[in-house]
Amino acid sequence: MRRRRRDCENIMELHIGCIPGDGIGPEIVREAKKVLDRVAEKFGHTIQYTEILLGGASIDVHGIPLTQEAIDAAKKSDAVLMGSIGGDANTSPWYKLPPQKRPEAGLLAIRKELGLFANLRPAVLYDELAGACPLKEEISKAGFDMMIMRELTGGLYFGERRTTVENGVRTAVDTLTYNEKEIRRIAVKAFDIAMKRRKKVTSVDKANVLDSSRLWRDVVNEVAKDYPEVELSHMLVDNCAMQLVKNPAQFDVILTENMFGDILSDEASMVTGSIGMLASASLNDTSFGLYEPSHGSAPDIAGKDIANPIATILSASMMLRYSFDLAAEADAVDNAVKQVLRDGFRTVDIMSEDCLKAGGRQVGCQEMGTLLADRI
Repeated sequence: MRRRRRDCENIMELHIGCIPGDGIGPEIVREAKKVLDRVAEKFGHTIQYTEILLGGASIDVHGIPLTQEAIDAAKKSDAVLMGSIGGDANTSPWYKLPPQKRPEAGLLAIRKELGLFANLRPAVLYDELAGACPLKEEISKAGFDMMIMRELTGGLYFGERRTTVENGVRTAVDTLTYNEKEIRRIAVKAFDIAMKRRKKVTSVDKANVLDSSRLWRDVVNEVAKDYPEVELSHMLVDNCAMQLVKNPAQFDVILTENMFGDILSDEASMVTGSIGMLASASLNDTSFGLYEPSHGSAPDIAGKDIANPIATILSASMMLRYSFDLAAEADAVDNAVKQVLRDGFRTVDIMSEDCLKAGGRQVGCQEMGTLLADRI
């Protein structure tokens, strides 16, 4: 970590690793850097970028999706901003390689190498995009702004598993295991994030059935004692799945284990109606994070200047907020996004007939980045 403050006015030198990646990745990362450069100019910071190859881009150069050089470069950075990884599985030669040499294998490997155990996925309904929300208007009009905090490295996905034949019957076993250290570190992250938001944590489990969830609840309650300002509530996962479509406005930070978080974060993203707007972050036990949009690489539109860069730009905002503790700078980016939407500018994926009728204008990826930078 080479980040350093240069004086008492919070002027910083930021070392950011950039993984353009595949498909539309280079285009959307380019626009995010444009916005970050404007932030640095306005607030007096300096940024040094290190480009890192990962995924298909690395395969094309090195024959493998992740090199030790890339890992070392990421570890030397204060944070990493990533575009998107992967290509068309039906047509790309990358998918004729063994699974361990395909683009996504590089992504899984770098997450492991960087010790990323906490995944953050915000789900925000912007007033200007409320028409895309699939929920009833009486629900969507309340708006919502939540953060799903998912544990990434434990639970059912990483437990022992086997498939056997017992007495002529095929039998599969998956093991769900958590220890209190794993739960405590993700809970601390959730409460820290809540302190920077509306100071409310909803811990989601299945404590009426699972021993792992009962331990989860006990440890979360213990962590909560260190955060008296944060309101904690517990919710069973089946009820949470229902509440996300019934009353999403009630949530601030949702804290949950790996599989529950996998499902709930996808549900929360879809109720926004605009996946091109959804950022994400994966954090380790320091201030380091890997920041990326929630959407894929969209190889079918790569190079056409029609990709939506906003999710990547909002991921950069999360990076400023959570890795660099630059709240004012992150707010400036978030407010620029809101202003661009209010001004009627849309990429093709979020354009609507109502917006066009109201005088809105469709813009490309590059112009959207410029419009956002101009509003910082």
